[in-house]
Amino acid sequence: QVQLVESGGALVQPGGSLRLSCTAAGRLFRFYAMGWYRQVPGKQRELVAAISSGGNTRYKESVQGRFTISRDNAKNLVYLQMNSLKPEDTAVYYCNGDPAWGYWGQGTQVTVSS
Repeated sequence: QVQLVESGGALVQPGGSLRLSCTAAGRLFRFYAMGWYRQVPGKQRELVAAISSGGNTRYKESVQGRFTISRDNAKNLVYLQMNSLKPEDTAVYYCNGDPAWGYWGQGTQVTVSS
C-alpha cells in the first residue's frame, strides 16, 4: 500500500487561506490521478478537487475558483491551495487516488470560524 499523509490544516477565519499538503509514497505516484476529499460528521466523504497524472484539474462546483489542486511528481506531493474559505468548508480533508484506493490516511482538520 502507498502511504498517505496529509498536513496543513488549521483554524482560520472566514475569508482566510490555507495550503494543504499530501505526501503519497510510492514509486509509481506520477502515474496516478490524485484528489482531495473532505468529510464532515454525519456526511459522506466527497471529492472536492482532482488532478490527472498530466496536470488536468477538476473541482466540485462549490469550490471552483477558490481552491487549486497541484502536484509535484518529483517530490511525490499533492497540494490544495484554499482561498476565500467559508464556514461550510470546515471538514477533515484527505488525499487519495482518483478514484480512491481501498484505504485512507489520517486526514487533516480544517476549521473555518470566527
